[in-house]
Amino acid sequence: MSEHTGDPIGVAGDGFRQFGERLGRMGGSARDRLLDWLVDDYFRLDLLGPENVPSEGPAVVVANRSGAWGLDALVLQRVFARGIGRTLAYARGHGAAALDAAPGLEHLTARELVGVFPEGISGPETPFRKRYRLRPFDPGFALTALRAGVPVVPVAVVGAEEAVPGFGEVPLLARLLDLPRFPVAPLFPFPAKWTVTIGEPIPAPVGPETHAQRADAAGGLCARTRAALQDLLDRELGRRDNLFW
Repeated sequence: MSEHTGDPIGVAGDGFRQFGERLGRMGGSARDRLLDWLVDDYFRLDLLGPENVPSEGPAVVVANRSGAWGLDALVLQRVFARGIGRTLAYARGHGAAALDAAPGLEHLTARELVGVFPEGISGPETPFRKRYRLRPFDPGFALTALRAGVPVVPVAVVGAEEAVPGFGEVPLLARLLDLPRFPVAPLFPFPAKWTVTIGEPIPAPVGPETHAQRADAAGGLCARTRAALQDLLDRELGRRDNLFW
């Protein structure tokens, strides 16, 4: 795994940065062994569509925010490194609307993959009964992809919602700890089976010149990506017979 692990928890603003930091303080081999055990033996993860990730060059990887805390980001990072042979970096901040902010642009110009969760904090706040129904996307990732001229790759994560379900929140603890939210969730995930499905890349529009044209183009790319990701989620959920097999 690359030494650059980015900010997989903070990228979605879900307040569980401490978990990622604890894993980050582990030695690289120990962290990888733990993630490998989770991927192979505990979650029995299936990776579908790895050929849709460009073998080289930059792209924005857009995934659904799945589960009450950020284990999905860490698992995705390991899956990409091990199963695809590419480093998945995370931008700090899930994507700002301002074009000049361009979160993750420095990684794209370095020809890397940048992962984002455009649902932001609203993703983990989705009620369990409505899991895998995407919330509105922040368009920042689309503006960044447009500015860099790189494709967007949708990635559907199924299984994390059941592995780390949220049972509510404790607003007082969130305020005391200065966190966006403090969910009530299991401290260790349940052994739900995971499927990670990678969809076909969506090319960024070429040629918008004015601010209005860029905004329209980014809005269209954002909508196309959200629709493609929801289609992937619906397809895999329709194929699933059992949460644990």
